Amino acid sequence: MLCQNCKKNEATTHIKRIINGAAQEYHLCRACAEGLGYSAPFASSFSDLFGAFLGDMPVSRLSNTVLRCETCGCTFEDIVNSGKVGCADCYRIFYDKLLPSVQRVHGKTHHVGKKPGSAGAKGGTADRLAEAKQELQQAIEQQNFERAAELRDEIRQWEETDNG
Repeated sequence: MLCQNCKKNEATTHIKRIINGAAQEYHLCRACAEGLGYSAPFASSFSDLFGAFLGDMPVSRLSNTVLRCETCGCTFEDIVNSGKVGCADCYRIFYDKLLPSVQRVHGKTHHVGKKPGSAGAKGGTADRLAEAKQELQQAIEQQNFERAAELRDEIRQWEETDNG
C-alpha cells in the first residue's frame, strides 16, 4: 500500500485516530510519519505518554503569559514537553491546566486512597457522612428544604455517635 501523504513510498506506519467517535485511518511511509510527528508509534515511558496527553493542545493556547512555579521554576510548557510535573506545588499552580489531563489519565481528580482494615464500619460512616454533607449542600442549593432537614438530622446523629 502506498503512503497516503506522498503517494510514492510504501506505507509502513498505520495510524488510527478516533475523534468524537469517528475513526480515521492513515497509512504513511516512515519519512512522512516522522515529518507529521508520528516517529514513535508507542510511548517509550510513562512520561512520554503523559506528555502526549498534555500535548494535545498547543502550548501557545494554554498560556498567554509565562507562569513559573515559585518552588521549582517549571513552566507549564516544561511540563508539557517533559511529561513530568516539577514538584507538588506545580499541581496547585497549574491546577486548571493539568486537570483535564489528570482526568483523562486517572478518571478521577480526587484521591481517595486506601482504608485500613481496622477502620471497619467507622471508615464507611466517615464516607457516608461526607456524602451526606455534600447532598445537604445540593439540597439547599436546589431549595429542597425538607430533604435538607432530613440530612441535617442524619448528620447530627452521626456526629454525636462519633463524638460520644
